[in-house]
Amino acid sequence: MKSVADFYKYHGLGNDYIVIDPNKLNFNLKLNEENIRLICHRNYGIGSDGILFGPIIKNGKISFQIFNPDGSEAEKSGNGIRIFALYIHDQEYIKENKFELYTKGGMVGIDILDLKSRLIKVAMGEYSFLSEKIPMNLASKEVLNHEINLLGEKESISCVNIGNTHCVLFKKNVTEDLAKRLGPLLENHELFPNKTNVQFVQILDRANIKIEIWERGAGYTLASGTSSSAASCVAHKLGFVDKNVIVHMKGGNVGVEITDEGLFLTGEVARISSGDFAKDFIEKILK
Repeated sequence: MKSVADFYKYHGLGNDYIVIDPNKLNFNLKLNEENIRLICHRNYGIGSDGILFGPIIKNGKISFQIFNPDGSEAEKSGNGIRIFALYIHDQEYIKENKFELYTKGGMVGIDILDLKSRLIKVAMGEYSFLSEKIPMNLASKEVLNHEINLLGEKESISCVNIGNTHCVLFKKNVTEDLAKRLGPLLENHELFPNKTNVQFVQILDRANIKIEIWERGAGYTLASGTSSSAASCVAHKLGFVDKNVIVHMKGGNVGVEITDEGLFLTGEVARISSGDFAKDFIEKILK
């Protein structure tokens, strides 16, 4: 289904991204903060949870950039990676089902398991619970069940870096309201010099967890691959779940496998549309 358009839109469990391919544009687009905000705006732009910019091909390696709707650049996105993997396969940059992609957060391995259902497995890479790796403004230690004060209450947080920063809280019941109330406070907490993604986790059993997500730079999100990976590996580290976990989110479910070598994320993605920017819109983003 190779085609030429200014943008392509996909989603991973309701987490939607716009793919902008610099090799297909007939104008020189500079993705600054103002342009990213406008393109992602759901009233004044196309509307999305972010932009995937690429492929950027150098020395035989394929990389791409991930931008949040607030204009900031993300290191890694599990849904974004699966979406971009399907895009470059759709556009015949890659014809194999197994290949590597490079993000700001490092290399990831791709395995397209089923093209018909668009089921894709991603080797998300290594993970670390160490404060200096996350990074956090704490003395060197594994950040597990670390107590902080939030809105006058004691909260226990566990943190991990899987190529980007995550803060995990376990609750008996997780809700959208909880994520929207505490998520912004934790995202911008002084402990995190680069801000953080936040997951609120409910343990269902040893193979299933439910999460609500507050994403750095994006806000409340229906689904997130890196959040699923982070929540699962923290839950496993603390002894709550086994090595294979199904993560239940508002947007749908993904599978996470936890190994000594790293994390593996498996889930579906879907195509939505492709199109061209209107002349008036191009003039706005070229100002």
